[in-house]
Amino acid sequence: MATVDDELWDEFHRVVNMSSAELQAWLATDEAGESTEPLPDQAGTARSRQVLEILGKRRTDLTTDDATVMRAVVEEVRAARGAEPEPKAGDDGWRRRLMSLGHDPLKPV
Repeated sequence: MATVDDELWDEFHRVVNMSSAELQAWLATDEAGESTEPLPDQAGTARSRQVLEILGKRRTDLTTDDATVMRAVVEEVRAARGAEPEPKAGDDGWRRRLMSLGHDPLKPV
């Protein structure tokens, strides 16, 4: 078990503004192809599934690996959005990448 400090916990949950249900639905929709659809627990990238897993855990159950993923997701979203992001659509690929991390850039902060 890892201790995730208040700052990381709060920042991760500020940046990841989609619920686990929203993220799961997005991953299933985004991954659905014309001919085949992956199993629901296999939709999305490895990082997307890690974010989904973290959202389903209690803070006391987080591991050191979870804390590493949380920091990486915060850094990646902040790099793409800036420190004080305003809701904006951006291009489709950019939005899809952010949403696969659990961040919907169209949601108000």
